[in-house]
Amino acid sequence: MDPLVKTTSGAVRGRTAGGVSSFKGIPYAAPLDGIRRFQPPQPPKPWDGERDAARYSADPPQGTRQANRPSPWSPGDDTESLTVNVWTPDPGARGLPVMVWIYGGAFLAGTASQADYDGATLAGGGLVIVTLNYRVGYEGFGWLPDQPHNRAFLDQLAALRWVRDNIANFGGDPANVTLFGESAGATAVVALTAADAARDLFRRGIGQSVADGFQSEETARGTAERIAGALGVPLTAEAFGEVGSEAIHAVQSSPESFTPFGPILDGDLVPDLPWRRLRKEVDLITGFNHDEFRLFTAGEDLGAIDPATVAGPRIGGYRAAYPDLSDADLYVLIMSDTAFRMPGTWCAQEHPGRSWLYELTWPSPAFGGILRACHGLDVPLVFGNFDGPLGSNVLGTPVPPEALTLAEQMRESWTAFATTGDPGWAEYEPGERLARRWDAPVSLEADPAGTSRRIWAD
Repeated sequence: MDPLVKTTSGAVRGRTAGGVSSFKGIPYAAPLDGIRRFQPPQPPKPWDGERDAARYSADPPQGTRQANRPSPWSPGDDTESLTVNVWTPDPGARGLPVMVWIYGGAFLAGTASQADYDGATLAGGGLVIVTLNYRVGYEGFGWLPDQPHNRAFLDQLAALRWVRDNIANFGGDPANVTLFGESAGATAVVALTAADAARDLFRRGIGQSVADGFQSEETARGTAERIAGALGVPLTAEAFGEVGSEAIHAVQSSPESFTPFGPILDGDLVPDLPWRRLRKEVDLITGFNHDEFRLFTAGEDLGAIDPATVAGPRIGGYRAAYPDLSDADLYVLIMSDTAFRMPGTWCAQEHPGRSWLYELTWPSPAFGGILRACHGLDVPLVFGNFDGPLGSNVLGTPVPPEALTLAEQMRESWTAFATTGDPGWAEYEPGERLARRWDAPVSLEADPAGTSRRIWAD
């Protein structure tokens, strides 16, 4: 019989397959109707009887995804999208370690219903896996003078409180929660690791490709004023609440930037860059992929690119350190460093508590090998899902045997870390700066991206 579990809002009926029970689309907050799209998350409405939890909820409002991929959201979709999904090997168990996933998407897109994030394989290793939806784009990160900033992080905090209050009924230990995420999701992990508001909500964190995208209030306000002007409405939550999300999404992006949004340094929830104030009590793994930015330049003609336009005053250091790189390859390296490799390194370096660093260097053979160890390659490896839109794109078909082995090794480390606090390699310490090198074979290396780290240190 399909399992029935009680939550603080009502009972949910899940499904069991392959030894793992799943519960999908459980609301942790109220629907995003009208002005509520721009307010802090409100509690969900309780229900009587049992709620069927066989399917994902609707996705949060969002526009066209990167690379012109269709949006998973459409006008008229159900507004109940702030939900969690749970996979457990045994709802009747006690004290299983818990991992809570936060998706990426450049702060502009994303949904927990993406097939790459199915938690069944990870849960089969003895974990309770939770994935969550949170607001993206203007709803999640847009500046408004009369509402709190970083509403996406408020959603994530509400979901973590739901985990604290309910996960024991799914077999999990609310005192042993590991928060993990990739790209924008990894940025959320380290931002919450630095946030006093997240104290006691999770014990460990894993940031896969932490992205630097933090914005001043001045920058965020300028973007908001541009969007309000394009819509012809006052810059207030009430006015924006009367505008359809699709209209906002149609004007929110700008050709001058990859994404117009990012966490706002608001002096409250995010008072500073997270690597400057990580909380000591949270154990933290951060890492990056060697060729992060190749995901975004694959197929582009970089023949006329000038890396000095993105390196600024650091261009001399880069040219001296990497004299054999072409301008195109140097551009990709600089962008990889700027967006992902340096933030991940800084988190490991500046964390006052226990920290670990890794680098994924295994090169994907997809598309003739042009992606190398690109951004997003770690996601299908960690989840063990190779047929999702991301997995099939970055791994190719058939999946190479080396990838299957590497995926198993990464899952074993993530599981061990969530269970015991030890991922299986040496902590990152000043001096040696040891890190896990994910490749075939797996090894230990000293100071990955050390040359770039020294350029940025100056």
